[in-house]
Amino acid sequence: MGSASRARLYRTEAIILRRRDFGEADRILTLYAPGSGKTRVLAKGVRKPKSRKSGHVELLTHSNLLIAKGRNLDIVTQAEMIHSFLPIRRDLLRTSYAYYAAELLDRFTEEGEENRPLFDLFLSALFWLSDADDLDLALRCFELRLLGYVGYRPQLFSCLGCERPVEGESSLFSPRYGGLLCSRCGENERGCGEVSRRALATLRYLQTREYVACRRLTVDRPTHEELEVLMRRYITYLLERRLKSVDFMDALRREEAASAVSALKAT
Repeated sequence: MGSASRARLYRTEAIILRRRDFGEADRILTLYAPGSGKTRVLAKGVRKPKSRKSGHVELLTHSNLLIAKGRNLDIVTQAEMIHSFLPIRRDLLRTSYAYYAAELLDRFTEEGEENRPLFDLFLSALFWLSDADDLDLALRCFELRLLGYVGYRPQLFSCLGCERPVEGESSLFSPRYGGLLCSRCGENERGCGEVSRRALATLRYLQTREYVACRRLTVDRPTHEELEVLMRRYITYLLERRLKSVDFMDALRREEAASAVSALKAT
């Protein structure tokens, strides 16, 4: 291989965030890589039944890619899977949580912005979602860390109005301010939601501890629901849109809950 050909080739590990069909047999892939961040590439012939690359560039796979520089889009010439995350693929509910995590990363990043910590976080989150007993807890950990990396770390310890520490008192969470307001400062602030002491303590723990410690927490269902509402409102405010994967995830959870009730009635 000549020096000119080698200059056109580069190798990178990446996670497949999105894909869409292109032409008769190709796909355009959206990757997240440690050195280049989010980028789009073309995988030629990957939809053909005999394609050697197809299984290595599925959604949410962590793969090693050899890529050739192209005029409009770079082209995947070789692909070798590193991690398939089979537990996610075999469990539709885990799949929906992973889709949500991927969409969240996609929405908060621009193409070509290198961010190795974000890549490492997303890769870790896929491992978390592969074996977590509490998927909601894993997702809250991912959300809080991602928001910190992209500059929207919520303030959970002091009032953003008067700057006093918030301890043992009722407080409000303001998406517009990006964190807590005491009851006095948030009295006339639109869009605030009250935060219970238990939910706030849980958020603080998740924000300041490593995942290995967070995963040992036991969180009751009402607190989980409160945390989810709070984080969704904040993320929706920041993105100015609702994530598409939310509806898919919610629908699957309703189906699982209905199946559990039916099974209980049948016993």
